[in-house]
Amino acid sequence: MHPDDNDRSDAPGAAQTSDEAGADPAAGGSSKLDEIIATRRAKVAELRAAGVEPYPVRFAPTSTLAELRARYPDLDPQTDTGDAATVAGRIVSIRRLGKLTFVVLREDGMDLQLFCPRAALDEASRALIGLLDVGDWLGADGEVVATKTGELSVKPATLTMLSKGLRPLPDKWHGLSDTEARFRQRELDLVVNADARRVFELRSRVLKALRVELDERGYVEVETPMLHPIPGGATARPFVTHHNALDADLYLRIAPELYLKRLIAGGMRRVYEINRSFRNEGMSTRHNPEFTMLESYEAYADYHD
Repeated sequence: MHPDDNDRSDAPGAAQTSDEAGADPAAGGSSKLDEIIATRRAKVAELRAAGVEPYPVRFAPTSTLAELRARYPDLDPQTDTGDAATVAGRIVSIRRLGKLTFVVLREDGMDLQLFCPRAALDEASRALIGLLDVGDWLGADGEVVATKTGELSVKPATLTMLSKGLRPLPDKWHGLSDTEARFRQRELDLVVNADARRVFELRSRVLKALRVELDERGYVEVETPMLHPIPGGATARPFVTHHNALDADLYLRIAPELYLKRLIAGGMRRVYEINRSFRNEGMSTRHNPEFTMLESYEAYADYHD
């Protein structure tokens, strides 16, 4: 292993790239942010001038970061496995120590370190590593190793720019705490707040479980119209739009009730819909004018059943 092998680059004090210190991505009019964006655009131009596409279409990882960590749970320090791996992720930390660079990638909430001695990189990757910033998406192809501190890493021979970030991420240590910014910029919320990702994953599992339960009970999942000629099924103010071909006003549904009941009247015994509904009323972090609702109906039964 390299004699400059150190602790992970995401340890306290491990430097992110210098252009992002103190930057606030929500402060779109700040001169500091404009300077950062200009610097990164210059790097995009430099990459293209060198024949490197900063936004390629395809890349083929052989493992996710989670799979790699599961495959090598307890390597001894200073282990060179001889196993090749191709990984990808968003850069969340960079630390440069002379001819050695540590890069931490994050993918689906899982982090993995790239241990990058300059001598191990090919010529193109040596040029690329100096143009990397936190927030970029990067691919790496190399050997699975453990550093002298026992940190699982990939020691790349080749680096591939997958997407050059033009804006800095929120401050590493303080995250994105402003509620307004979190709800207006969900992509940033997902990048820096692990809880936000867990909510998305939990929601998916809940919907899957609901579908399994209702399907096992003999319910048929259906889709009913979202544009209604009358705002029915609930008492709420609708959103109004105009259908040009019909020259008629239509309403985004406030509830799917009436069309679901038509299906029951048509002879379907049990139906349900996990639907998007819209109500042109108040708005807060707990009440959205566009929301998901489960509604089901069954013949020959009432709520006691």
